[in-house]
Amino acid sequence: MNEELACEMYGRKNLNYQYWRWQPHHCDLPRFDAIDLLEKLRDKRVVYVGDSLNRNQWMSMVCLIESSIPDRPKTLHYNGSLIAFKALEYNVSIDFYWEPMLLESTCDDPTNHRVSERIIRGQSIEKHARNWNDADVLVFNSYIWWRQLKLKILWGSFENVDADRIYEDVEMLKAYEMALTTWFEWLDNHVNRSKTRVFFVSSSPTHNRAEEWGKPKKHKCFYETEPIYEEGYWSMDSDPNMMRLVEKYINKLSSQGFNAQMLNITQLSEYRKDAHPSMHRKFWDQLTHEQLTTPNYHTDCTHWCLPGVPDVWNEFLYAYLLYPPS
Repeated sequence: MNEELACEMYGRKNLNYQYWRWQPHHCDLPRFDAIDLLEKLRDKRVVYVGDSLNRNQWMSMVCLIESSIPDRPKTLHYNGSLIAFKALEYNVSIDFYWEPMLLESTCDDPTNHRVSERIIRGQSIEKHARNWNDADVLVFNSYIWWRQLKLKILWGSFENVDADRIYEDVEMLKAYEMALTTWFEWLDNHVNRSKTRVFFVSSSPTHNRAEEWGKPKKHKCFYETEPIYEEGYWSMDSDPNMMRLVEKYINKLSSQGFNAQMLNITQLSEYRKDAHPSMHRKFWDQLTHEQLTTPNYHTDCTHWCLPGVPDVWNEFLYAYLLYPPS
């Protein structure tokens, strides 16, 4: 368990967030069965590709599986941007690959990615993609690192300082579509569409605007213990335009013969202001008592406690894998 997500270990007393389940209108989600999933994935490789929220979902899946095979052989290996969990009896690998912006960027280091300026290398995906293009199931996400008005695109090389470099400031949505185009073209040209299933997870909502549910503006999700009960609640921070672009490229993949779906987790997660780590997590900076008890400092209202909301996201993935849409 990543200590950033181990809320109970870091002092959270109210654990009601662990016991909610998602009930869709007009249908029931199949009950998650880790052994059935391992049998379905026998001799296969699943790779979650993305940022720390995708790692949050990957860790949820590893915990869901590992807890069902506690005494059976498994391994966990860290190798740079790649973390690989393997259930040896089933020859199943459930991996996570750090790639927060789909393309090469100044944020590529899996541990030291706090940078003063985010720069994306235009149309450059191969350095990352060669680590996951053999997967049987690919689960992507890429949203939160894009959330600024403009991004800087590098046309050139990060490595060769003597080469000609051209930098371009590009409006966010245009830059995001450029990255999705490169992502689509790579999949179209390099991935076996008869073998590989492709998923793109919709945006995971944050809960930094407490004024949206009637609390003081700087309160964020500090000490929240109940979900939002207003059906259809949608935060100002969730950008539907980005998700429409993803949906456009998922549809393009489908039209090219890929088995591709969007995992739409945004609306159900919007309600869950109660399920973030808040202050109940390991912080990598040394915090003062004032910072630890004041909500407008380091409150984490982006990631999710485990067990918790990402388990539901993986129930969606499980349903798609075991019960494919007709």
